[in-house]
Amino acid sequence: MSEENENIQFELTDELLDQVRQLVEKQSNKELHKLLEDFHYADIAEILDELNLEEAIYVIKLLDSETTADILMELDEDNREKVLRNLSAKEIAEEVEELDTDDAADIIAELPEERRQEVISNIEDEAHKAIIRELLLYDEDTAGGLMAKELVKVYETWTVAGCMRRIRGQAKDVTRVHSIYVVDKNNRLIGRLSLKDLITAKSDQKIAEISNSNVDSVNVHDEAEDVVRIMQKYDLEAIPVVDDNQVLLGRITIDDIVDVMKEEAEKDYQLAAGITGGVEADDNIFQLTKARLPWLLIGMFGGIGAASIINGFSDAFLKFPILLIFIPLIQATAGNVGVQSSAIVVQGLANDTIDGKILSRLFKEFILGLVNGLAISIIVLGISHFIFHTTYLESLTICIALITVIIMAALIGTFIPIFLDKRGIDAAVATGPFITTSNDVFGIFIYFLIAKLILGF
Repeated sequence: MSEENENIQFELTDELLDQVRQLVEKQSNKELHKLLEDFHYADIAEILDELNLEEAIYVIKLLDSETTADILMELDEDNREKVLRNLSAKEIAEEVEELDTDDAADIIAELPEERRQEVISNIEDEAHKAIIRELLLYDEDTAGGLMAKELVKVYETWTVAGCMRRIRGQAKDVTRVHSIYVVDKNNRLIGRLSLKDLITAKSDQKIAEISNSNVDSVNVHDEAEDVVRIMQKYDLEAIPVVDDNQVLLGRITIDDIVDVMKEEAEKDYQLAAGITGGVEADDNIFQLTKARLPWLLIGMFGGIGAASIINGFSDAFLKFPILLIFIPLIQATAGNVGVQSSAIVVQGLANDTIDGKILSRLFKEFILGLVNGLAISIIVLGISHFIFHTTYLESLTICIALITVIIMAALIGTFIPIFLDKRGIDAAVATGPFITTSNDVFGIFIYFLIAKLILGF
């Protein structure tokens, strides 16, 4: 595929899909191959995601393994699972032999255990097979589960001239050379080397003389989130992976990190919305119910709690019926403020930018809540007095309650994520219905408590 073709702006249209479907139906292999050959593999994957399973399988079997291997990696996860179920073990083995070892291991890891072993046994390249077996031993959420074994490494004792000759053989198996890693005689990582440094050096210089000993690395057992944090912080395109003895094992590239970031963002978004389990829109009713129902039950019990508080102050409505009108305002404001505060904290925790003592952060939120509360209360004061014709005491009650509720919601929304994070619990769970529900209940209680103190019912 030419560089020019790779830069063509792709647009998936109904006309294109109809054209592909017609060619598949007619089994016009030559025309279909010609139509697709100029598309990037990611674009072809987008096309296949819109076809039915039979049509997608037909296209995959038509194209060469080098192309379809990359297509498989780009397919929607559910569609890839269906496609893999309809390919033989030998066909899957042919596909994964064309992939980097980390991608090959990811594909095989999605298969059932028995089929996984069958596919591995059909891989003809023994070195590739051995590496895949090794990578499958690591947890998928660790550096070992993310790393690829393909890299370019040189020994510190080599000369530049000797290094240039040797790395040609290594580089042919590496899709993109980000850095050259320098190791000692025991294969321990001791530095890195850029291509620029290598090309501009004198041919008789030793690698040890021109390499940079300041090299960032991650341990093979480090959590994937920690790897993401390091690569983001230092703006790295790739990072080497070492064991406990600093032996170089592989490298992690930015494309794998982007995938992790996407998965984490999707997970956090679902948690914030009150959905657990990493479900998708196409999952069955049972899976969707299992992911949503627990949070809905939390919301239900929170609602019952708020209803009980309102019932306990029911006598107030006889004397001051206007209080009932402003209950939705109190609940909505408390929920919104809590979610805003917790979302900022969770984002800071994810990016490792939350520092300082909890008390100083809570004090900052207190001041922020006070300012926001005063601004909102001034507006509500005018609306309640001129539109709802509240008395002076009633308006004062509503405004003081609103300021107090906003401050309380900000403090809860800030404290709970930090509290959960310090105890090793995913703070993203705090941004969902838990924060909203708790603030609704406390907000209603504070509202009526202040009303009782000021109005004296």
